[in-house]
Amino acid sequence: MIGANKYDVQVIEMGTVPTGVRGLDVLMDGGFPQGSTIMVEGAPGTGKTTLGMQFLVHGAMKDGEAGIYVTFEEFPDQLYSDMLAFGWDLRKLEAEGALRVISMSPDIFIEQIVEPGGLVEKLIRQIDCKRIVIDSISLFRYGAAGEEEHRRMLYRLRNILRRLGLTSILIKERGTMREESGFEAYISDGFIQLQLKQQMEKYRVRTLEILKMRGRRIREGEHVYRLTDNGIRLIPARSMVEDLALLNGQEKVPTGVAMLDELLEGGLAQGSVYLLDTNSKANYKYLIASVLANRLRAGDKVLALLSSFLTPQDLHKMLALQGLSMGELAKEERIFFIEHYTRPYPKDCESSVINVNGLSNEKYREVVQEKIGALVEGSGNWFIYYDLNTVIAERGKDFATKHFAEDSAGVKALCMTMMVLCNFSEIGPEVSAFLERTCNGVIRTWVDGAYQYMQVTKSPNGIISEPYVVETTTQAPFMKLI
Repeated sequence: MIGANKYDVQVIEMGTVPTGVRGLDVLMDGGFPQGSTIMVEGAPGTGKTTLGMQFLVHGAMKDGEAGIYVTFEEFPDQLYSDMLAFGWDLRKLEAEGALRVISMSPDIFIEQIVEPGGLVEKLIRQIDCKRIVIDSISLFRYGAAGEEEHRRMLYRLRNILRRLGLTSILIKERGTMREESGFEAYISDGFIQLQLKQQMEKYRVRTLEILKMRGRRIREGEHVYRLTDNGIRLIPARSMVEDLALLNGQEKVPTGVAMLDELLEGGLAQGSVYLLDTNSKANYKYLIASVLANRLRAGDKVLALLSSFLTPQDLHKMLALQGLSMGELAKEERIFFIEHYTRPYPKDCESSVINVNGLSNEKYREVVQEKIGALVEGSGNWFIYYDLNTVIAERGKDFATKHFAEDSAGVKALCMTMMVLCNFSEIGPEVSAFLERTCNGVIRTWVDGAYQYMQVTKSPNGIISEPYVVETTTQAPFMKLI
């Protein structure tokens, strides 16, 4: 399973239980760990009851898993009426043996669930219950003699639910004063917090945050959700509208960096233009080498406009680390270079160099359009690596920005894929904004203190990622995102 903790074998084997809340399962790679106990905390009006009931209704209607809703305050008739607003006919599900709504006092519930073969366990066996929601465990505190007894009660309840093989949601009220939730978070397998916050002075917004989920890699941060006619719908943070016109039917171009390809749902979209924004301290060479090596192994041809920092000799060495010979690729006419500087190339690569050193801007455009146009037209798939920093340094910012949109449009029209290197901090916010609008995706890498980071800030699939730490590895692609 993608993103599961490889060291937590028990949870992986137990499987995944979808919640039925659109968007929520995305945050934890599929749903709750099967058999887990999840604490859901929130103030009144945040939608805790709706989330719990949506979890049970989805199980009953979509996954064939019967469920029980235990309420200590609401009468069943009130729940039946409230849930009809979402199109959930609880009476019908009860008649079909797929759901039970139980209303009892907290002390009787604890008494019955603790007793082997008691009323609660009999009901669980009767409908072959797989899911349970208890609303709310906050009332247990009033029946306990003290804090220590309250903790023992919760600990024992969690163990019983595990023994019965139930995936459970324990709802916890959060009052206006912040309550300590340390023990509840400690004993539960997952902890979800719902909040109702002020937004733009006149409005309020509901947010959900997963603070803990054993056996799952979670998408961190606060995520907005809405109460709709069909229940709760969550919109994952750092998400935008997908570019369906670009993604539809297009293949993906893997970068070779596993986590980056996962974030991009397979890699760079064929026929797209991506910007790699890097500061002066970041080492981007291994990412470029990994992308080029992957495309060359896939049979693509490569055209590279290198910088003074990434030299032909550097690329020769890095491709060799990837098991590729730049000289052999040049002899096979599968790799070509646009060269702005007077410097040597590795053996057998000279014939693949398009030398533009010393040319005026007008002559440079003429050479690029004629030679490169003739080179790429009708000759298979091409991947372009384009160092915009070099063009700006040698041709000027105005020249680079004037022709960049034209070059990008030409690349997309020929269904080629291009990665463009640029340092936003050096070209200013206005030009950076223009470049971001022109490109289909933006990947940032930078050094801050003792670490290098990488983040997807724009992508055709609408994902904006959190920053990942770049870790050096000893095997290709020689980098890993953590």
